[in-house]
Amino acid sequence: MRVIRGLHNLRDEDRGCVATIGNFDGVHRGHRAILEQCREQAARLGLPVTVVVFEPQPREFFAGAQAPPRLTRLRDKVALLGECGVDRILCLPFNDALRSLTAGEFIDRVLIDGLGVRHLVVGDDFRFGCDRRGDFHLLTEVGLTRGFGVEHTRTFTIADERVSSTRVRTLLASGNFAAASRMLGRPYRLGGRVVPDRQLGRTIGVPTANLPQPTHALALQGVYAVVTELPDGRRLNGVANIGWRPTVGSERPVLEVHLFDFEGDLYGQRLTVLPCAKLRGEVKFANFEALKAQIRADLARARDYFAVASVGDTHDDSLPLASAPLAREAVTSDSSAGEPADHDDG
Repeated sequence: MRVIRGLHNLRDEDRGCVATIGNFDGVHRGHRAILEQCREQAARLGLPVTVVVFEPQPREFFAGAQAPPRLTRLRDKVALLGECGVDRILCLPFNDALRSLTAGEFIDRVLIDGLGVRHLVVGDDFRFGCDRRGDFHLLTEVGLTRGFGVEHTRTFTIADERVSSTRVRTLLASGNFAAASRMLGRPYRLGGRVVPDRQLGRTIGVPTANLPQPTHALALQGVYAVVTELPDGRRLNGVANIGWRPTVGSERPVLEVHLFDFEGDLYGQRLTVLPCAKLRGEVKFANFEALKAQIRADLARARDYFAVASVGDTHDDSLPLASAPLAREAVTSDSSAGEPADHDDG
């Protein structure tokens, strides 16, 4: 898979493709259904599949800190899209120059002159262009005269509920990881590279691996029972705090993980953390002694959780709480079901 950063890096061989446009935050099952549409058309036409994404995401550009939290970092999104059979990703910097393009200019520069699109899959309520003229109908009209087809996305539902990045965020915030996993098609994961920190946990016998997180809003915040994947393939139970550590302070959000019954040096290694159950929210304690007491209680609650949860529920790629029944799933092209899954705020 080729990742193309900016229009100026497009090559002649990148022209001619089946394309779709969106944030694809989380690369959930609704997104995967859209990518399947693209692959079907690509196979019919003998062309590669190209996904156009933006960095930052448009709502982050306009709303800043008030934008919805991301479900996936760009590097993780790229990896997930590659797993879905995408051939090329065109990552466009969303800046003043891009936001100033009219709908016609966007079509000409990005879709026609840039990608040479032969077929486009977008939501029928997709909007673009500073003149607000860009929509599904304009794309269809231009496609008829410029030689590319346009089709709208199918809505993917589980138990009659549309899958969207917004819904996944809501489920994660409420601690319903099983339902979020069903919508994502995989357990929700966080991760990063372990860096040195103040090592306060070591002073109370609770060492933590500290993984700095992006400075934009977090989809999760609080203390969780987690399973952590080590680079050597081991999966260990533990406790994680996700957020700003209000008692001791932090310049940026951090994911700090304590692994049960583990000894070793993890500095510089990349870890993957799977939240399984929320224990509590972040709290600013009056002093460090009160924080230590709460940490001990958190560890005990997490061990109790894992003593009850089966190994299969937490240590494989199934749902973290797999005892919940699987929901009925369906794919429909009924556009009245709501905003298309690839063009919601995710």
